[in-house]
Amino acid sequence: MKQICVVGVGYVGLVTAACFSDLGNRVTALDVNEQRVENLKKGIMPIYEPGLDELVKRNVNAGRITFTTSYKEALKDAEYAFIAVGTPSGESGEADLQYVAAAAKSIAENMTTPLVIINKSTVPIGTGDWVADIVKGAQPKPVDFAVVSCPEFLREGSAIGDFMSPHRTVIGSMDKDAANKVAHLHLPLRAPIVITDLRTAEMIKYASNAFLATKISFMNELADLCEHVGADVKEVAAGMGYDARIGRHFLDAGLGWGGSCFPKDVEALAFMAKEKGLNPRILNDVMEVNYERRTVAVKHVEKMVGGNLKGKTIGLLGLAFKPNTDDMRDAPSIDISKALIEAGAIVRVYDPVAMEVARPLLPDVKMFKDVYEMTQGCDALMVITEWNEFKQLDLAKVKGLLKSPVIYDGRNIYDPKVMKELGFSYRAVGR
Repeated sequence: MKQICVVGVGYVGLVTAACFSDLGNRVTALDVNEQRVENLKKGIMPIYEPGLDELVKRNVNAGRITFTTSYKEALKDAEYAFIAVGTPSGESGEADLQYVAAAAKSIAENMTTPLVIINKSTVPIGTGDWVADIVKGAQPKPVDFAVVSCPEFLREGSAIGDFMSPHRTVIGSMDKDAANKVAHLHLPLRAPIVITDLRTAEMIKYASNAFLATKISFMNELADLCEHVGADVKEVAAGMGYDARIGRHFLDAGLGWGGSCFPKDVEALAFMAKEKGLNPRILNDVMEVNYERRTVAVKHVEKMVGGNLKGKTIGLLGLAFKPNTDDMRDAPSIDISKALIEAGAIVRVYDPVAMEVARPLLPDVKMFKDVYEMTQGCDALMVITEWNEFKQLDLAKVKGLLKSPVIYDGRNIYDPKVMKELGFSYRAVGR
């Protein structure tokens, strides 16, 4: 049993803490947000993530995980300290490292025994060296430590599965012994382990996310061409995906990417390139194509309801940036809702889990607890999030409730042939 401290109990930190405790380790999860820690002690999760509630409660009951706001308590007897705090985008697209710096300083001030400090947060290239300097400078008296980069590759909505069955574990450090210790910690996961230097490990994280975002934007650009030449982008993606060099994942055309990772990571990588005097043309285009999808979707709906959105009631199916999460960070629904309202439309929404998170972000949008109640009297529906619930709607009932049988499918969850047979005015992406 290893003694582990995890600083930060957001998506990455809480999943990391819960999963390591489930592997039999003793974990103390720390956060400076007192209310969040108190809620966790009561079994109230700060986020929606399938399976996380049960995982945390099981390990709390087993005595393997505890929560605190005290660095002194969290670091007592700890062998490893994971930094898993937020790194939001700054004004120019750079990663804001104030929370990483605060965590490193507090760790330095409270550590009393040798420690392996592990950057789990997504941080710019060179942050590992910077953290080491902060720790060294803030220690009241010298205590041995090493800094290791071990970036996360967790997808919201399937984070526990991704942690427990990773494609690979990336570990970077200038200290070989520290890297081996972190590798040993991950051995129970039985996944390939890549050990490299600090900066290369940090770059692997950014490069991975930027490449996946590029695949999505490429398919969205291709979807526009498919519409003009009469091809079906879903079939194109299926045909491409059989090629092992391409793979089947992240080839879905739609409203583009959002969330906490792709937007800020692509932007941060582009910022780093510009700082070094480079021109990140591909990264810039990837971002431009992505955000254009939201504007294009609104324009399509405008045409479908007669060329004018003023006074029209538009219902949104979904708010979260992807299914199985309540995360509204950079969700397409925000820009789409605001654009519809600016055009004079009345916007209604339904989402299975994200409405409470979305409410302060979209105060002018009316939210409903029932999808059919939301649908009644709408001039059109827009599929924003591909929740399974929406794939199984009673479409005949939906048609009867709509003022006009108009659906814009921003996630390609329905079959165009079936929709036509049901009598819908239906438009998908790239089909």
